[in-house]
Amino acid sequence: MARILGVDIPRNKVLSVALRSLYGVGPKVALEVLGKAGVSPDKSSNDLTEEETQTIRKILEEEFTVEGDLRREVGLNIKRLKDMGCYRGIRHRRGLPVRGQRTHTNARTRKGPAVSIAGKKSIKSMK
Repeated sequence: MARILGVDIPRNKVLSVALRSLYGVGPKVALEVLGKAGVSPDKSSNDLTEEETQTIRKILEEEFTVEGDLRREVGLNIKRLKDMGCYRGIRHRRGLPVRGQRTHTNARTRKGPAVSIAGKKSIKSMK
């Protein structure tokens, strides 16, 4: 099993898909890295040699922001918004959707599970 940037690349997968297990590497970046490394995107991750692994690792470190550096950068950007007190920062602080989505219904991913309000009755049950 190959390790790139501290992450184990999954076995028995096409290399262009296996590289996506790295944070910050999507379909386009994976194909670009493999092209620069001279490795076939259709190759299985099991068949990866140590030299190819080193080449891929080197390209990712030098040309792309991935894994820990990218996580840190994103976290600092969110912290900056929170400290500034701008609208987006306040939404992050409160755990609400940041990009204009509705919150009257839905938004359960950001808001968490629904909490019932004690004593609240619907109109139908009052009849």
